[in-house]
Formats: sequence, C-alpha cells, structure tokens
Amino acid sequence: NGTVYVAGTTAANKSAGMKEQTKEVLATIDGLLAKCGTNKSKLLAATVYISDMAQKAAMNEAWLDWIDPKNPPTRACVAVELGSPTTLVEIVVTAAK
Repeated sequence: NGTVYVAGTTAANKSAGMKEQTKEVLATIDGLLAKCGTNKSKLLAATVYISDMAQKAAMNEAWLDWIDPKNPPTRACVAVELGSPTTLVEIVVTAAK
C-alpha cells in the first residue's frame, strides 16, 4: 500500500564502536530501501534503539551525516538491552514508496 517497513537492522561488525555500527546500519537501510524502490528522503518515521544512552552523541553524529535534512522523519531514540552485548544500535524505519 505504498509503505515500506524496515525492521530490526543491526551491524554485522560487532567490534565497531557506536558511530561505526550506526553508519553500517544506515548503509544497510539505504540498500533495503533502494530494493523497494524508495530512499531515505521518503522516510516517515524511525526508531533508534541504543544499548547505552551515554553513546547517543556518537550515534546522532552518524545519523545527522546520513539523514536528508530537507526531509527528516520523526525519530525516537530509546535505550534498551539489545540481543548481544556487542550490538550497540538497532534501527527500524518506515518509508513512503
């Protein structure tokens, strides 16, 4: 119905820091959105789950470098326990097609 949902994207490189894991996740999201015929300029909403709120600035730096500033989605950032101690960030997005 013209909406793309990308759920539970995490980095493969679990030895990387918060900023690097976030960049990897966002690159993966770019690829998934492209496969569905859309892109980050059409994001509607994002939820960012991070393992440590003290590292939010590093995640946010990667996010701000990536996001389309003319079309930012709504975004929530939540501190949670992720599946593994080395998973630092998980991102869920919804985009218009």
